[in-house]
Amino acid sequence: MTTRPVLSADKVSTYADAVVAAFHRGIVDEVAAAVARDPVVVVGMAQNPVVKAARKLLDAEGVKYTYLEYGSYLSMWKQRLAIKLWAGFPTFPMVFIDGALIGGNSELVKLKADGKLKK
Repeated sequence: MTTRPVLSADKVSTYADAVVAAFHRGIVDEVAAAVARDPVVVVGMAQNPVVKAARKLLDAEGVKYTYLEYGSYLSMWKQRLAIKLWAGFPTFPMVFIDGALIGGNSELVKLKADGKLKK
């Protein structure tokens, strides 16, 4: 498994940690609750063709999922940033299966190709 670089927790002040912890916390809690509750969750944004492609793939495969949409290119970017900080993933969609972030559309395509995407 590849390990991404993350700033060590002992190098983050309590002040900075509090800012990140509170940053659009309601949205983050909403996404976290859906991920904990539902088997498949897609987090996306309006007008994004990659988000649409991921949803189309899941629909074609008969996979039921919860879809959470936060703004579009010009709206709700701070809320989406909070989700990115929480998940540690830079783009949308974010696809979660059984509580785990599998990635975005590219990773979803790979999962399907490997025969690991199940209804």
